[in-house]
Amino acid sequence: MPLYQLTSQDTVSQVKPSSFQSEKQLQGLFEANLEKLLGVRFIATEFFTGDRQKGRIDTLGLDQDGSPTIIEYKKSSKENVINQGLFYMDWLVDHKGDFTMAAQEILGDQVAIDWSQPRLILIAESFSEYDKYAVNRIGANIELWTYRRYGEEHLYLEPIFTSTPLKKISAEESSMDAFPETFSVDDHLEGKTELIQSLFSAFQERSFALADEGEIIEKPNKMYISYKHGKNFCELKVQSQELKMWLDIPKHDLIDPHDLARDVSEVGHHGTGEVEVKLSSMDELDQVMDLVEQSYRVTT
Repeated sequence: MPLYQLTSQDTVSQVKPSSFQSEKQLQGLFEANLEKLLGVRFIATEFFTGDRQKGRIDTLGLDQDGSPTIIEYKKSSKENVINQGLFYMDWLVDHKGDFTMAAQEILGDQVAIDWSQPRLILIAESFSEYDKYAVNRIGANIELWTYRRYGEEHLYLEPIFTSTPLKKISAEESSMDAFPETFSVDDHLEGKTELIQSLFSAFQERSFALADEGEIIEKPNKMYISYKHGKNFCELKVQSQELKMWLDIPKHDLIDPHDLARDVSEVGHHGTGEVEVKLSSMDELDQVMDLVEQSYRVTT
């Protein structure tokens, strides 16, 4: 994708693509800006996986919803980053205690960790159609991201494949501790009125329409459903009389002519956003979705 620099004389000049000198330089840039770029809190770099499953995980982190996250980088798309990433994912689910200790050391003893959907983010300049087909068939929570550096001052980052969340497991499987408990959208809608379910369907349709098909991830958690395009832009809690949302945009950056938003940055609340909005009728949908879209634009 060509990138052009606008000048004051209404002319443009193309910014030529460039590259990183090494994979380590690429990794260092991401780790220094991990929350801004991916919405992931940094835990460790070059994390040693021990003598039994020897290796070093490029970056270990915890995302906004508390999901353990592994990030692997490759300058060349020819390197077999998918198999390497899957090897580390297997290590992660078998060594929850090691990850928990590392997370608590950096983020504090009270950090919340959700083991239902660990993430694997693979970052390279490009991936082949075979790569996308492979991760789709694997079915794990794997994301493929491409980057392009332009000159010395510009970085373009794009998620090109995000797998769908895993299906909810049975109570029997959960009791056997084969997998941690997971949640579905149906869990959040269970027992709710027809109005609330209609409001949610309308919100869901409008939210997915903000980006191309498959680019927005809907992730049901225990307390809320998060919507992300790389980073969270909205968290939604289905209540009996309304939908309550938290938007990941500062209150002072939000254009809110109808005064629908409330600053909850200093108040305890669910979700990662600091602005609270409520939706209780279809008449409010357009106004609320305007605020949701602003949060989406800020976080993309």
